[in-house]
Amino acid sequence: MSLVQPLPPGPLDIVGDIHGESEALEQLLGHLGYDHQGHHPDGRRLVFVGDFCDRGPDSPSVLGLVMPMLASGKASAVLGNHEINLLREDAKDGSGWFFRSRRESDQPKYGPFAHMPMQDAPAVLAQLNRLPIALEREDLRIVHAAWRPEQIAMARQLPAGGARSVYDQYENVAARQAQASRVAERVRQETLRWPHSLEDPKWPPPFLAAHSETELAKAMVNPLKVLTTGVERECREPFYAGGKWRFVERVAWWNEYADETAVIVGHYWRRLLPGDAAAHGAQAENLFGHTTPLSWHGRLGNVFCVDYSVGGRWVARLNGEDPQRRFKLAAMRWPERTLVFDDGVQAASENFGAGHAA
Repeated sequence: MSLVQPLPPGPLDIVGDIHGESEALEQLLGHLGYDHQGHHPDGRRLVFVGDFCDRGPDSPSVLGLVMPMLASGKASAVLGNHEINLLREDAKDGSGWFFRSRRESDQPKYGPFAHMPMQDAPAVLAQLNRLPIALEREDLRIVHAAWRPEQIAMARQLPAGGARSVYDQYENVAARQAQASRVAERVRQETLRWPHSLEDPKWPPPFLAAHSETELAKAMVNPLKVLTTGVERECREPFYAGGKWRFVERVAWWNEYADETAVIVGHYWRRLLPGDAAAHGAQAENLFGHTTPLSWHGRLGNVFCVDYSVGGRWVARLNGEDPQRRFKLAAMRWPERTLVFDDGVQAASENFGAGHAA
């Protein structure tokens, strides 16, 4: 068994990024017809695209609901970049529910949030580490961020059950390349010239070339990182996204995807309301600017992002607005290609098989 594993047969319900929004998940599962054990009276199966945790108010409850479903075989899932961060003990913005080192800095944005009891952490990490990077069958492919043939081929050769160790090996390759190019010293010099924290949205930095080079190498050298975070390129105009200033931007890889098999991903903070700018940065225009909110996208019109930005509900809470109005949790019903949202609204997806640029 490799890091690319078979999807189960039969009808599926593919759930987008959850990001600790346990109430939205419970509501969505109810509208889909599942009980808390993941059983469906019609024999349907749940598939999760990853990013169960971080930013939302109750990541432990999300994992407490989903992990038993995965263990019993009632549901399947792929790893998202936020699970990778947990496995690698990489404490990122919004992970204060798990990492004590982030609790104080996360509280102003994301608080209040439930904490994971430390005695529960080892079992959760062990189970996450057994998850695949991608799932596939003849009519459908599931991956968190990008289905790229080169990186998928590499993942097929990697053994299941060791996502963290393999990921670390490739990160070490990237680190050695960075050392050879002396990029760390150039980053240090840039940091001296720009002393403000790159996590502070009040201080827009200039373009920092060494920081950009570092981000790009980290994004593209590691095949598992490409599959879980997407394809990136240098961005000369820094933007604030995911809790820090960025110097690389995501690329709409689906405009180059030429296979007939459909792909469903999460990760990209799609929005249901037309013209509603994404909370995750200004990249929405590059990725979905000319794609209607319910449309399949890509070169052949057979790629679909099912992440409708529920992870942005913390923004609404801070602003005193209804968090459900703009930020949704969704599932794609397959093979029906119908969307179901956490408020119970259902909608047919559009333009499947109609190739168009994003």
